[in-house]
Amino acid sequence: MSSANSSNTTLPKTRAEWKKALDELPPTPEDIPAFFFGHGSPMLAFPENEAGRMGDAMETMGPKGPLATFLKDFGPALLSKYKPKGIVVFSAHWETIGERLVTDYGDENPLLMDYYGFQPALYQLKFKSRGDSTLSKRVVELYKDAGYLARTTSKLEARGEDGRGFSGPGLDHGVFVPFRLMFGEEFTDIPIVEVSIDGSLDPEKNWALGEVVAPLRREGILVLSGGLLIHNLRDMASFSEAHASSLVKEFNQAILDAMTLTDPAARKRAMLELVKHRGFRAAHPRADHFVPLYIAAGAGGSDVGVKVLSAIYGAPTFAFDL
Repeated sequence: MSSANSSNTTLPKTRAEWKKALDELPPTPEDIPAFFFGHGSPMLAFPENEAGRMGDAMETMGPKGPLATFLKDFGPALLSKYKPKGIVVFSAHWETIGERLVTDYGDENPLLMDYYGFQPALYQLKFKSRGDSTLSKRVVELYKDAGYLARTTSKLEARGEDGRGFSGPGLDHGVFVPFRLMFGEEFTDIPIVEVSIDGSLDPEKNWALGEVVAPLRREGILVLSGGLLIHNLRDMASFSEAHASSLVKEFNQAILDAMTLTDPAARKRAMLELVKHRGFRAAHPRADHFVPLYIAAGAGGSDVGVKVLSAIYGAPTFAFDL
């Protein structure tokens, strides 16, 4: 166990601890919390017999690591507690500037395998899910009402490059890789809609994006925002708590200290200051995987509590509005 000095709270790092935290979530389908979750990487989907090829990072991020185990517990807990009518998800892997794009993929969401140089098995992954035009249009309506440019995007419009060699539409790996673990390879009962983050990567602008979709939580919609709070592909040791530099580990602790502040205003100030921390760039040469934290916080609303559901190094999960 670890403790955050800011609130003297014991944080969940073992399976028994995070299962207790999940069990303690109040069942409020009429007012679902917003969640930031560590969405992992393609390493979560590695064949277990090949898991050693990525070195120490596999200990946390691989198919046998704590993040994979947590995600398998997290998804069923969300479905059981909240019985959502739909899922709206933001991912570190979809940015747009000046316009919010919202998927409207109909009866089956395609997959955008936006990763490169991996073994063939990772390009054969399956995750069958569906969209919902009504939900997509509701998200667009909320953004337009808030003064944003926003529109849906269909299967006919490419949104990125695919590691299989073509441009295409689809849910990116920041969605389908963790969702396969959370919800299973076939998950069609509840529609999934993905929304782009603000490519300026400005913390306050992305916080505001989350605020816009907060009403969805009271309409039976589960709002998830995924990223990683340590993400430096130039320094693979940073993904391993045992081998990360002291500067990166100091930054990781600063995140937990900020998130466990009990006063909402103080917590927001501390969260926004994290990008100025001396260890921030050691953990994030680029802020794309960090700013989804602010979207989840915005979606949670102001003057609310936060619960740490898991404190897995570099890939924690937080519930907002408890």
